[in-house]
Amino acid sequence: MRHQRHLLGLVLFLAAASVGWVYLSEENAAEKMTHTAATFLAGLSDYQRDLATMAYDDPQCVAWHFIPKDHRKGLKIGDMEPASRQQTLEILKAALSEIGYDKATTIMSLEAVLHELEKSKSGGMIRDPLRYYITIFGQPKQDAKWGLSIEGHHLSLNFVVADGEVYSHTPAFWGANPATMKSSVGVGPKKGYRTLAVEEQLGFDLLHSLNDSQRRKALIAEKAPKEVRDAGEAQAPKLTFRGLAAADMNAKQIGLLRKLLATYAQNMPQEVAKGDLSDIEKAGIEKVHFAWAGASKPGIGHYYAIEGPSFVLEFCNVQPDGAGNPANHIHTVWRSTSGDFGIPVAHHH
Repeated sequence: MRHQRHLLGLVLFLAAASVGWVYLSEENAAEKMTHTAATFLAGLSDYQRDLATMAYDDPQCVAWHFIPKDHRKGLKIGDMEPASRQQTLEILKAALSEIGYDKATTIMSLEAVLHELEKSKSGGMIRDPLRYYITIFGQPKQDAKWGLSIEGHHLSLNFVVADGEVYSHTPAFWGANPATMKSSVGVGPKKGYRTLAVEEQLGFDLLHSLNDSQRRKALIAEKAPKEVRDAGEAQAPKLTFRGLAAADMNAKQIGLLRKLLATYAQNMPQEVAKGDLSDIEKAGIEKVHFAWAGASKPGIGHYYAIEGPSFVLEFCNVQPDGAGNPANHIHTVWRSTSGDFGIPVAHHH
């Protein structure tokens, strides 16, 4: 019975998720985020509000992770009244683009798929699409500096709003298990659906467009690493500029590289995505490096990293999915070299 109730909750939650955008276009993302967050907090009980809020400088602000955990900061969606659940979705809508919002809610729905795939396993992880947590750091008011975390398995979104704009939106982690639905299980996406499909496909497309000497430069290891670097760390990994520089790519390859970067950037609201892509161009697209490790075809562990002066991006697909299919479990993360969580990177002398 609990399982049925949990799935009904999911169905209602995700049905609410597909309701259209109702915002006035004049508002920017920061204003939408601020007023949806304030409305959300106003609707909570005192006890819930205590869980959902922390001081802006609380050390937990920078404690992020995408692995399944017994305990997370914040207020769990599953512990909210329906109206507050809907408000959480409104915050998510404000913080992301329509594409990003669809991706985030799909990633949440994959927890119900894992629940089905792993039913026979005892003592496994808790798989629950409502086991996502929201935390608000500081007070969401106009002209205030405040932070937002929405996090659970395979999703960690972290924002800082300051001076009426989205001041920081990294680390942004997006994962998918199963990445490709190998069968329909009655919940979640249908058979054949691929979550983070474009992120994976364009990576392969760029790799396959390289000639032999470019490929030798791009390939940094025969075997893919098990994980993205510095997961859970407060700051991005140091720039190493591994692989092939865009300066050594032809126009068609640079076009693919730009398309791949835009695929990640466009998870965020338009003005945020534009800012990311313009930072990359300002610093010089020729300085962006593309590195590959592992297999050059699906179903076997593969990994890529793309680094530029302003960002570090990683994609890793090495783990099996919930049903045991190899390399069908994606981890991706976008990080800022100037400082995740809006905290400037300490410059070492």
